[in-house]
Amino acid sequence: MQVKSNKGHLIIFNSSVMRYVQEIMRKGIFLMLILVSPALLAELTLEQDEEEDGPWIYAGFFSQQLNQVSFSNWVQGGENSVASTSVINLGAKYKQDRLTWENRLNMAFGIIKTEDAPLRKNEDRLHLISKAGREVSPHFSTSFLLDFRSQFYKGYNYPNDSVVVSRFMSPGVLSLSLGMDYKPWEFLSVFLSPVSGKFTFVTDQDLANRGSFGVDPAEYDEDGNLISEGSNVNAEFGALLNLVFEKEVFEDIQVESRLTLFNNLIDDDSSNRKNTDVDWETTVNLKINRYITASLFVHMLYDHDTPIPVHDDDGVETGEYTRKMQVKQMLGIGLSYRF
Repeated sequence: MQVKSNKGHLIIFNSSVMRYVQEIMRKGIFLMLILVSPALLAELTLEQDEEEDGPWIYAGFFSQQLNQVSFSNWVQGGENSVASTSVINLGAKYKQDRLTWENRLNMAFGIIKTEDAPLRKNEDRLHLISKAGREVSPHFSTSFLLDFRSQFYKGYNYPNDSVVVSRFMSPGVLSLSLGMDYKPWEFLSVFLSPVSGKFTFVTDQDLANRGSFGVDPAEYDEDGNLISEGSNVNAEFGALLNLVFEKEVFEDIQVESRLTLFNNLIDDDSSNRKNTDVDWETTVNLKINRYITASLFVHMLYDHDTPIPVHDDDGVETGEYTRKMQVKQMLGIGLSYRF
């Protein structure tokens, strides 16, 4: 192929050279696409994930535990029994710029049936936690904490199943607190509130008249006639400290521990203002496989406003009361699903 320039110079292009140059250009463009495409794809994927996930993160845990004991001609004695406990934990967390809003709902209900006893409740828990905050530094936030605790069904002090000792909203404990939240690590939260209100509701009037759970009891005359009914709310105001630890400490071992300390600064009895209410819940989940989990739950509770009846050696109430740490512990294994 021959081409003549405007200056009359003859430039000869070898067709094989032209094909070679064109091939080099095609390969260069192809190589550029190979190098650039992953970066473009990663950016597009990241943008798509951000659009799909958004500022909300959701989580949940369900567990169904079953326990059964059976005896037949067992000379050492025993009692047939079957028990079932359901646990549901739900969570939703919002984070956008400096704003955060964490929500947690923990629910549990369990029943047990022994051979000679009627169906009984052995676990009943309803716990709602909501904390909203605004970050003021990388580890500090001004936060508002709402904490509500109650139960689903009426409870008895077995073996006496004729007198109700608790039910839904009897008690119902609501705490509202404003303070600072310190998070040195993602798995640890330390919340301190100098302005905290704690409200204990007892909507069952019979329980309120007995002064259960710290409310003022009813007043009676000398003949036992009712003068005024017991109050349904015990309001307290003071300082609160809330510590939350939630982490997979080892592979397939998840630990969640929540400690709440409250001090009532307006108690009518000034000597009681130094007493601190303690509420400490710890849950350990050991994942055996994808659908089976062993769980340990320990709940320790101390409330100076809740007296504990004293029993004699035969288990009969003496009419006297004391203040002690209340402890509940549950250990079980069952089906589970985390989402």
